[in-house]
Amino acid sequence: MMIEKKPSICGICPGGCAVQVTLEDGRLVKVEPLKGTPYANLCVRGRYAPQIVYSPHRLKTPLIRTGERGAGKFREASWDEALDLTAQKMNEIKEKYGPQALLSHSGRGAFEQSMVEFCNARDSVANKLLLPFGSPNIASTGSLCFVSFGILAPIANFGLPGACLTPDLENSNLIVVWGTNPVTDSPPVFFKRIARAQRNKAKVIAVDQMRCDIAGRADQWVGVRSGTDGALILGLLNVVINEKLYDREFVEKWTLGFAELSEYVREFTPEKVELITRVPAETVAALAREIASTEGVSLRTYTGLEYTNSGVQNIRALYILWALTGNLDVPGGLYLTSLPGRPVRREGFEAPAGVLPIGAEKYPLFYELTGYAHYMEFPRAVLEGEPYPVKGLLINGSSTLTSYPQPKIFEEAYRGLDFMMIIDLVMTRDALFADVVLPSATYYEMNSYQRYPDYVRLRRRVIEPVGQSKNCVMIMAELANRLGYGHLYPQSEEELIEKAFAGSPGLLEALQNSTDGVKIPVAERRYKKYELGLLRRDKKPGFPTPSGKMEIASSLMAKHGYDALPVYTEPAEGPLQDPELYREFPLVLNTGARIQSTFRSQHLNVPGLVKLQEKPLTLINPIDAAERNIRDGDRVAVSTRRGRVFFYANVTEKVLPGQAEVNMGGGNPTQVEAWRQANVNTLTDFSNRDPVSGFPVFKALLCRIEKA
Repeated sequence: MMIEKKPSICGICPGGCAVQVTLEDGRLVKVEPLKGTPYANLCVRGRYAPQIVYSPHRLKTPLIRTGERGAGKFREASWDEALDLTAQKMNEIKEKYGPQALLSHSGRGAFEQSMVEFCNARDSVANKLLLPFGSPNIASTGSLCFVSFGILAPIANFGLPGACLTPDLENSNLIVVWGTNPVTDSPPVFFKRIARAQRNKAKVIAVDQMRCDIAGRADQWVGVRSGTDGALILGLLNVVINEKLYDREFVEKWTLGFAELSEYVREFTPEKVELITRVPAETVAALAREIASTEGVSLRTYTGLEYTNSGVQNIRALYILWALTGNLDVPGGLYLTSLPGRPVRREGFEAPAGVLPIGAEKYPLFYELTGYAHYMEFPRAVLEGEPYPVKGLLINGSSTLTSYPQPKIFEEAYRGLDFMMIIDLVMTRDALFADVVLPSATYYEMNSYQRYPDYVRLRRRVIEPVGQSKNCVMIMAELANRLGYGHLYPQSEEELIEKAFAGSPGLLEALQNSTDGVKIPVAERRYKKYELGLLRRDKKPGFPTPSGKMEIASSLMAKHGYDALPVYTEPAEGPLQDPELYREFPLVLNTGARIQSTFRSQHLNVPGLVKLQEKPLTLINPIDAAERNIRDGDRVAVSTRRGRVFFYANVTEKVLPGQAEVNMGGGNPTQVEAWRQANVNTLTDFSNRDPVSGFPVFKALLCRIEKA
């Protein structure tokens, strides 16, 4: 038996954990952290990489549908036959309905670095294959994830994307973790940094609707009714402004709309906020004073605040709180950066002129700042022909039927298509409706690269592709060849890497001669860059906003008819807004919190990972469980006015009384039985959305739980 060790990058973590893999007779058998290299972080999923790579559910050959859509009947095909059929159907739709009748959707399977650089648009996961084809309809998971937090809210405030706001944890005296659980990040880089800072005596406060891992480790947990974070933030601002705890110099020189905000938050007294959020009034006041009076307060937040009826505005309010309390771009605070330079070259495709993507008119700010189609509007385009008919769909690395609300609506749309193609590692529920299914390779089966702000390395293939699976970039290149614009794509992995580093030949040579990667020089850390002209392209002091100031009253929001101030909206389906419905469904439903063994619906077919949590859970407080005669481990029915799904009870004080946390991710055919039957999005609402982002409300609905 031949044993061989090779360094690579973890294919389970899109961030690219540095690892060492062990091969026996050419097969991957072990994955370990590669010690002594930057970013040597390994999430729990990386340990089970061999089970993922060699899963019996791996797609190994192209498939062509032989039965009805959704029936899962396919025959094996060659790559040429499958790609020729795809190109043929795409051209037929283009000729009959116009190129805009084709739409693509990309997800986590398209997070691989070279996919982002060469196949996706604007440093995102929206695949740009259709742009040269003539269709503007490129969509992605950005239609329900990250865009609110990472693009809309920070740009409306600061003129900067979320990637330019990062907590200065190493210099913090107080770290506030709001609406996120860093231990489930992929990879958990922030968790390790926060833990290290806490060991160095930084205080940690967690604000969350449940006592998640970080809340359990924190010095203080502030439990809030799911979906009401915006009211809590405005209550903190009420105290900060009324008690004059804000940074007066910053407010006077660098903000727009402070007077209007001061007037608006007057009604959000700690006592009123307690009625809305269930956070005690004294806790509201104390938290506001601590954030305002402590020197060096950093903020780690992520996408947890997106999924309410005022998600974008809630996130805006949180960033405004940090700025007004003097914690923006100061040592230990929320650090600002300008967009980093890139060691690799990107290929940009121009969007076709003359037709807007679907959703552009309904969600104009989303469209202005992303340029993408909004996938929440996809069913309407297929089923109603609004704003125009969509007849074809390409999905790359995304399980939409376990991610989007009320999947039956999307299934109906899929049945109405003329053509549908899927690229993935395994047979998802989406794939059951496809005409063509193409097998994708994992990170371990391809040559590519991984870049960070201060580090870049080549990812070297460590095993041959399983079956006939292929690198996604090469799949796109082969399809582009058949559509007449293959010259826009690299035609081999070697060409891909050469193109990526064409502007840095010295760096490429260094990478080729290194197994550990190459460090990239990082600019010296400088604070209060808005005073120094380091944030604007014209080098003038200020922020890259229309006014040059941090816009509390956002001109960008007002331009599109939204409230300029970070206005709070009570959840439309909630105990205060709909008391009659609340009597029938008396628990606040929260969905979507990550668990460590999976990522959304991924890996629930992997034996080692499923063992970590074999069944989908409903977390319910002991008080609520006792009222319903529910014991830990009982099978329970969770119902909303949209449907009923079965889960298993986890009776725990991690959730507050009157609330329930329900696992998402179930619903795919290759998953184990308990998960396969538990698609939480049967319970969520397709129509209930944040009007700014178009994101569905996943964290502020109402449910009923009964013992099954």
